[in-house]
Amino acid sequence: MATDAANVAETVVGPAAVAGIPVGVRPRWGLPLVADRAYDSDPLRAYFASRGFILIAPHRRGRKRPRTSDGRRLRRYKRRWIVERTFAWLHSYRRVVTRFKKKINLYDGFVHLACALIALGRLVK
Repeated sequence: MATDAANVAETVVGPAAVAGIPVGVRPRWGLPLVADRAYDSDPLRAYFASRGFILIAPHRRGRKRPRTSDGRRLRRYKRRWIVERTFAWLHSYRRVVTRFKKKINLYDGFVHLACALIALGRLVK
């Protein structure tokens, strides 16, 4: 997990976000990494491929270089709604929507607490 300011590009934060995933978890053929259009960068795709990930992200509309995906892997992108739904649940907690705390570890603590409350609420149902 990586936390940074809102004005930092995803291509900068992407490598830090997956750095915590242990190498033993990744299968030999590559672990799929589903991301949005902001992650569409050939150097970032090469970086993830060297680390054992397969980046599944739609190409940006103004892409200058030829497409690297034929669309078959993007079928997994349809399940991204699960992540978007989780973000919507997190936005019901005021301290998570806007980062009022200056220290990142306090903000991350509130995010973890909100995730625990969401999971507990789902278990109780």
